[in-house]
Amino acid sequence: MKFRTMATLTALALAASLAACGPSAQESADKARAEAAKAAEASAAAARAAADAAMQATKDAADKAAAAAPNAVDATKDAAAKASADAKEAADKAVAAAKDAANRAKK
Repeated sequence: MKFRTMATLTALALAASLAACGPSAQESADKARAEAAKAAEASAAAARAAADAAMQATKDAADKAAAAAPNAVDATKDAAAKASADAKEAADKAVAAAKDAANRAKK
């Protein structure tokens, strides 16, 4: 029972304080609510913009990777062909050197 009395007296004191402040307190509260709503909207818009930017960056990276893939395949093919040609040339030189050495050994 004492708690209810205390709560009632507190509510009356707050009501009297607000009444004493008059409409300016209510106006201030309304302005604060409006500013809070604007801040919430701005935060939501910023979150949406960040998400959109992240999606666009991911898409751009995927597009660039897809565009670069054929070039990488071509470069790998070219490197393999050159390595094969270099290996054949080295083998031919080794065979020629072996034949030369064998001919010299016969003499």
